[in-house]
Amino acid sequence: MDLAHSLYASDSTTIDLCLALFPWAKFRKHKGAVKMHTWLDLHGNIPTFISITDGKVHDVKILDEIRPEAGAFYVMDRGYVDFERLYRFTLSSAFFVVRTKSNVLLQRRYSHPVDKTTGVRSDHTVILTAIDSAKAYPDALRRVSYLDVETRKRFKFLTNNFALRHLLSPRSTSAAGRSNSSSSGSSSTCGSRLSTAPARTQ
Repeated sequence: MDLAHSLYASDSTTIDLCLALFPWAKFRKHKGAVKMHTWLDLHGNIPTFISITDGKVHDVKILDEIRPEAGAFYVMDRGYVDFERLYRFTLSSAFFVVRTKSNVLLQRRYSHPVDKTTGVRSDHTVILTAIDSAKAYPDALRRVSYLDVETRKRFKFLTNNFALRHLLSPRSTSAAGRSNSSSSGSSSTCGSRLSTAPARTQ
């Protein structure tokens, strides 16, 4: 990996089970399932955390079991957007990169120069404007918008790191986008990569 710091990515996969054989794993009316939540160390694709729950447990609840490592980066899909939980990473001096949701209300404070040849379309310093969200996460955030030139899809990410100029490479954004539409109810950001070009002074 290009990043000297620890780098982790979330991965959750819903595993279908036969309800007749595993009645304790009831997921839907006629379907059984468990969910495997994994955090991978992307320097070697080695699992550092695995938790198996029933299929109804939402991905974001696994953040309650994580002790953020100071200086480390955590890459997540939008299923992990919970600002109270994400603020714990900031308080622990850890960094997150998460694909944002369309209903997250933000106000732009500053705009930063971007190199559009990389696919990045905008790089903004923003604050949350919804009352509950702003109370849960009172600090500023960075929002990066990326256009995948192959699919023409646009992705937006939130992070609490302002020090890396090219925080997300094209490979990482397209991988995160593909993971959101993966089959069997699974979501993954395991193909993500971070680069380490320093940011311009704000």
